[in-house]
Amino acid sequence: MTRFTAGKITAGFALASMMALGSMAPAQAQERALRRATSGEPAMLNKAMTQSQARRACQSEMRGSREGRAAIRQKMTFCINEKMQGN
Repeated sequence: MTRFTAGKITAGFALASMMALGSMAPAQAQERALRRATSGEPAMLNKAMTQSQARRACQSEMRGSREGRAAIRQKMTFCINEKMQGN
């Protein structure tokens, strides 16, 4: 009798874990598809850049400037915001 109930319990756990994995699989597939769709180069909207692209562009523009850190930080913030808006 104990072997039969242990088998039922084991089968129940196996069934529950398979159902849990089965329900997670579509969500993971959707997440992977979304990641694939959003990765790569973003669509250009009136020359707007992503924050990462704008930061890199502004850093290359500011390289070698002889100003204090606070001034460069303010100019970087302004530059990034402008590039993200496409200006």
